[in-house]
Amino acid sequence: MPATPPRHAARAAALALLVVLPSACRRGEAAVPPPPPPTVAVSDVVQQDVPLCTEWVATLDGYVNAKIQAQVAGYLVKQDYREGSYVRKDDVLFEIDPRPFQAALDQARGQRAQAEAQLARATRDVERDTPLAAARAIARSQLDNDVQAKRAAAAAVESATAAVKTAQLNLEFTKVRSLTDGIAGIAQAQLGDLVGPSTLLTAVSRLDPIKAYVAISEREYLQFMGGAGGSAPGSPFPSQADAPLELVLADGSAYPHPGKFVLADRQVDPTTGTIRIAAAFPNPGNLLRPGQFGRLRATVSVKRGALLVPQRAVSELQGSYQVAVVGADGKVTIRAVKVGPRLGAMRVIEGGVSPGEKVVAEGLQKIRDGVKVTPVAFRPADG
Repeated sequence: MPATPPRHAARAAALALLVVLPSACRRGEAAVPPPPPPTVAVSDVVQQDVPLCTEWVATLDGYVNAKIQAQVAGYLVKQDYREGSYVRKDDVLFEIDPRPFQAALDQARGQRAQAEAQLARATRDVERDTPLAAARAIARSQLDNDVQAKRAAAAAVESATAAVKTAQLNLEFTKVRSLTDGIAGIAQAQLGDLVGPSTLLTAVSRLDPIKAYVAISEREYLQFMGGAGGSAPGSPFPSQADAPLELVLADGSAYPHPGKFVLADRQVDPTTGTIRIAAAFPNPGNLLRPGQFGRLRATVSVKRGALLVPQRAVSELQGSYQVAVVGADGKVTIRAVKVGPRLGAMRVIEGGVSPGEKVVAEGLQKIRDGVKVTPVAFRPADG
């Protein structure tokens, strides 16, 4: 048999390789296993009673705020308190020059002495002329004049006595006293100033307890009061009278002492549609001061049998909310849900899921509707 030329032998080998390669590729593809289902963290839909809280911006104010003003006009000669210190009711805070008022008192006492002397003289005249008039030794008109003079002298004594009391009060008013226990503010007048009844000298605020004012809507107020069939007035929120309130300060810290509602204002503000509600908080050490801001947090109701899922399990798309539910077969179902209020890291679900179902809390980006997954227990970062 003649030998095959080298060129023909190379062509035959190439054709044989082309026949073998496709079959080898098909065997290689069949050998690669499919990727495993994605692993996602799931959490059970929990059913439990949960408190529903509401927050409002609160403004703090003294439980009692007393404006300290002069009651008489005069020159300020002394300041008897230390600004920012605690004072008690009737403590002397300022003193006004008392000399003009002492002189007025002395003058009033002198005028009263004159009136008393006139009354004594008129009394003697009546006593002397009464038997004479009875004996017709003097005219009856003379006795009548004596009686009228006595009455006028008695009235003058009463008027002079009132003038003395007024002068005594004015002298006492030169010592400007605190109207309540509390923290005294910075003085608004300086020594040597001419002050009067319209002059604000300082203010004293009772700070323990301290009030926190919030403005709530008319709708919230009616809800808290129980609507038209609510309880009689007395407490702003009778059904929540014993529920403690929490105050969150400006730095984000929670005030350690719980408070309570104490009163509602007499009217709704027609310009804003809100009503002012006052709460009271213990304030030992006077940490809280009027004018501070905070957030007042109140438990307004308890939702019975609420369904809870982690907040991160709820996704929002164009104003609607949905969760991914993992069935017993490991397949994912995307469901639209109706959400309720948020409670920390959890979210209340009003409808769309049932207790005990499992929702995807981590790995939402890995899944789509109908895909099969490998579920593992969700562990919150703070757990």
